[in-house]
Amino acid sequence: MRSNFRTNFLAVATLFLFSSCGGDSANDSSTAAPESEATAVDSTPMGTASITGSITFLGTAPEMPRIRQDRECSGLNEMPVMAETVIVNENGMLKNVFVHVTEGLGEYSFTPPAEPVVFDQRGCTYSPHVFGIQVGQDLKILNSDPLLHNIHALAKENRPFNFGMPNKGDERIRSFRVSEVMMKIKCDVHPWMGGYAGVVDHPFYDVSGDDGGFMIENLPPGEYVIEAWHEEYGTATQNVTVADSAQVSIGFEFGAGTGTG
Repeated sequence: MRSNFRTNFLAVATLFLFSSCGGDSANDSSTAAPESEATAVDSTPMGTASITGSITFLGTAPEMPRIRQDRECSGLNEMPVMAETVIVNENGMLKNVFVHVTEGLGEYSFTPPAEPVVFDQRGCTYSPHVFGIQVGQDLKILNSDPLLHNIHALAKENRPFNFGMPNKGDERIRSFRVSEVMMKIKCDVHPWMGGYAGVVDHPFYDVSGDDGGFMIENLPPGEYVIEAWHEEYGTATQNVTVADSAQVSIGFEFGAGTGTG
């Protein structure tokens, strides 16, 4: 009787200890718990105004160098991989500029979207290269490559994180507690991999696309400061006033000698 009791006690204790010892694992492909979570707040009703615009590149665009990937990574890409620092189309419009409201929202607060922002590692590059995300919104990090990457967020205002994703199909979830523009993300395994996150506490932001255009929608009427950021040319700002249902068009220019570092 005493022997059976001891055996059962040890089995239960072992099960309890095993179930209590969780934590991140380098081979864990499941969704990890967020690094930090922002408390949800009641959303201020959205407005009906919008700001559209474009980013013009001044002068002759520099030629982006080819990224010299290792053999393992280059085998994942059919075409040569080029640096994404300065991407200008044939019409002289600049891609990957983060545009957002910096002043004018007062005490407004906005519930983070339920839909996550997806940040993928594919062909040993980050996609997208530049993205925006709201405070408290999930960032779903994917590994679409059949090899090891690590995600190293060089956060200054938020908590930095750095973890490995060794398997194709791995997913992790992270979020950010406070605004931070901009946050560098890199891979220590493949040093050419780099991206930028613009973390803001509202939904009024966009990133210029292939055509150099951007759109900020659903603004309440008011006076705003709009900032545009580019990784090579710094920032530029404009003051904009919008009324209900107004559609205001603005533009930014970047190039050698423009912006502020």
